Amino acid sequence: MTEKHIGEIRAFNRFYTDVIGLLDRYILNSSYTLPEVRVLYELYYHQPITASDIVNSLHIDKGYLSRMILQFEKRKLLTRRRSAQDARSVQLSLTASGKKEFSVLDEASHYQIREILTPLSAVDCDKLVQYMTGIKSILSPAGKK
Repeated sequence: MTEKHIGEIRAFNRFYTDVIGLLDRYILNSSYTLPEVRVLYELYYHQPITASDIVNSLHIDKGYLSRMILQFEKRKLLTRRRSAQDARSVQLSLTASGKKEFSVLDEASHYQIREILTPLSAVDCDKLVQYMTGIKSILSPAGKK
């Protein structure tokens, strides 16, 4: 690894965060931050799920997640329920309102990527996905040398 590698990766990160608007305080023209949307994603696709599972999946601070969960509860987006298998464990699930809210965000994300890809040719879209798959493979824990 060289300083040039580091500089190029940092430049790409700045470019891509700008492309998808990650520097905006709220993402996808919503009232949610990126971490909040990621937590909603985990809740939507893996419910019921525990807070510990979310911490392990997203590598997010426990206190930050706890505050997020409280806010989601106040907004009636999620519910907590004691696990039937382990009374010490609390399972989190989205409410109908939470599922609807996430669906709106998910559709906005889908639309955003469609808008980014629309000007590209099919060949360029295929290349882009191939390169992204390569990046994921190289940076995944199994791909580390």
